[in-house]
Amino acid sequence: MKENNLKKARKIIEKYDIYKNDPIQEIQLAHRIHLVEAFDIKEGMHVLEIGCGQGDTTLVLADAVGESGRVTAIDIASKEYGAPLTLEEAANRIMRTSLGDRISFHFETDFLAFEEETAFAFDAVVLSHASWYFENEQTLIDYIDKVKEIANQICFAEWDLDYTRSGQRAHFLAASLLALHSSQIGNGGNIQCLFGKRQVKGILENTGFQITRETIIDAAYLQDGGWEINEANDIRTDFDQNGEAYQSLINIYYHLMNHQQEEAKSLDSFVICAKR
Repeated sequence: MKENNLKKARKIIEKYDIYKNDPIQEIQLAHRIHLVEAFDIKEGMHVLEIGCGQGDTTLVLADAVGESGRVTAIDIASKEYGAPLTLEEAANRIMRTSLGDRISFHFETDFLAFEEETAFAFDAVVLSHASWYFENEQTLIDYIDKVKEIANQICFAEWDLDYTRSGQRAHFLAASLLALHSSQIGNGGNIQCLFGKRQVKGILENTGFQITRETIIDAAYLQDGGWEINEANDIRTDFDQNGEAYQSLINIYYHLMNHQQEEAKSLDSFVICAKR
């Protein structure tokens, strides 16, 4: 499946003349293709993407909806956020392709205050690898509750904490440490609060959605696990040294994260699709 999606990624790169000679983006794009296929996005759909970031998934969604479809992509972050490209720079690069006519980007936009579209204006809402940016569960509940007002379908993807390969343990521990760091320090990092698939499924059902699809997407080959392990090591000294039991836990997590025998692999992604 990875090789097949890499071929599809190369076709998109060639078709839209973007991300050329960029092996990192090629791999990231291959994963987004796999996710969008799992979302079952069809030609002609109008899709709202919440937490679009630098537009990796946005680009694949725009390709999937075709010339008759449209993607509205929003993100609460500043357009100056991001590296090596800011969100604005990354979006402008996408908008310069032939996909630009079917995409609109809205940065510094809180979905809970987003009223540009009318009720049920969207065929689907996509929340892909964006939920860990939320500070708490209530924010996620509020988002999903509002989705009901504008669409009948939600497509949700996130890292699967229920890892099945020992090489994925380090990514699990890195994500846990980064979430603990955010909770203690109150930073603006990429991981604020972790949500597992059972928790997300429960929130969707309690909000009035019916689950239509659940699947796991292989993501072990992605670079994200290594990035987040490095990020966790970078903030090692920030943890409060007070509290012997707490510090013992932190030390154990770091030791296990940095001393596993297998090469570190990224966590897989879980996908849950639901309808009202």
